[in-house]
Amino acid sequence: MSALTISQDPDQNWDDLVRYWEEMEWPEGSKVEIIEGIITVSPAPAVRHNVIAARIQRRLYSVIPEEWEVFQTLAISVPSRLGMLIPDLVVTQLPEHPEAESHIPAAPAELVVEVTSKSNARHDRVSKPSAYATAGIPLYLLIDRWAPGGPTATLYGEPKGDVYRVLSAVKFGDPLKLPEPFDLTIDTAEFPAD
Repeated sequence: MSALTISQDPDQNWDDLVRYWEEMEWPEGSKVEIIEGIITVSPAPAVRHNVIAARIQRRLYSVIPEEWEVFQTLAISVPSRLGMLIPDLVVTQLPEHPEAESHIPAAPAELVVEVTSKSNARHDRVSKPSAYATAGIPLYLLIDRWAPGGPTATLYGEPKGDVYRVLSAVKFGDPLKLPEPFDLTIDTAEFPAD
């Protein structure tokens, strides 16, 4: 099953779009995001996708400060990019008094991780990093099982405007180092490639 997009009225404002996203009855188990102003409904990720996210999450817990958390289903908003995104992992400190029950602002996030799915890899490679960079999230880790040259892990950082700089890129099987404040080496050989 591939992703489904639902176009809204181009004149609709951000608050109306978020309200529609929050109040609509979406298919159970699906991942519903707003990407560049378009509501995108994706099927639940495959087992291998979840295995990769879980292995990264386990490693992150060993190095993050006590007041930070690692979330798998937390929506983060980037209104300036018309984005309500649900990264596969987000490392952040939750605000004491969240503005909404359904999401938090993207800006406090320290790291977002996306694991590509075959049906919507373009979003993880193009649309989402632009939004994450715009929000000023310091690090973006893209685990791309469907990269044209074979499975890769790419760490992006130093956001400027809506662009990141590539800090490191490795093929599955090679170690990938996350800099401070994580100071963590991820063994991509643990990731299922096929």
